[in-house]
Amino acid sequence: MEVIWFAVFTALLAGYFALEGFDLGVGLLLPVLGRTRENRDRMVAAMAPYVLANEVWLVAVAGTMFGVYPLLEGEVLFGLYPLVVAMLLCWVLRDAGLWFRRRLDGPAWRGFWDAAIAFGSLGLSVGWGMALYAAATGFGSPPVHPLGLLLGVVVTLLLAFHGWTFLGWRTPGRFGVTRSGRVLLASGIVAALPALGVLGGAMPYLLEHSAPAATLNVLSVMVLPVAPIMLGAQVWVWRTFRPGKDAYRLPSFF
Repeated sequence: MEVIWFAVFTALLAGYFALEGFDLGVGLLLPVLGRTRENRDRMVAAMAPYVLANEVWLVAVAGTMFGVYPLLEGEVLFGLYPLVVAMLLCWVLRDAGLWFRRRLDGPAWRGFWDAAIAFGSLGLSVGWGMALYAAATGFGSPPVHPLGLLLGVVVTLLLAFHGWTFLGWRTPGRFGVTRSGRVLLASGIVAALPALGVLGGAMPYLLEHSAPAATLNVLSVMVLPVAPIMLGAQVWVWRTFRPGKDAYRLPSFF
């Protein structure tokens, strides 16, 4: 049962980086590709239908970690408390930018919230790299470490590339690139590689520090039957808003 839950946790974390990763990547690219108001609106509109569905993966990752690896919860919250708080604030800032950017009109209002989206996406991307480095070192290093910052830069670049690939799939040719669904899948796997690498190295530790078998059995009965619903909803979103559908004509996030 420990191996099954490790596989579930790995799939959830990889799914978060592969799916929410392109949302963060598009946010990172707003100052680069969104030189005009129309382009920024199109970039946000491209990812808008996927944002809420993709964020569910992070909730699932947190719930699984706290349920399956209860000892890890204390290490994460204690050792990475400032980083976790900073990442939560960046998450709130990014989502606030998505929701509020069209509540009023005017270049100053739009510019402020577009900057909030970009800054929040940057903070989350760098923060994830630092968190992965801390996890790889057994949470023995301080949250701010040169190698952690370097990994944060790597994660940021990977997510930006993934976001660019997503734009090439969702809005073919508009931002200088056209990509197929297979290429988008490949870039999603590449975006998840840092997380997969850390989990691969931490596999013996996680298996050893899993929750008791009785707890895992209860979690299996309560959680695993819901998994098909989560996956089915994700498939529905992707089929409904795939390229060629009229929904992407919306100028912004609503």
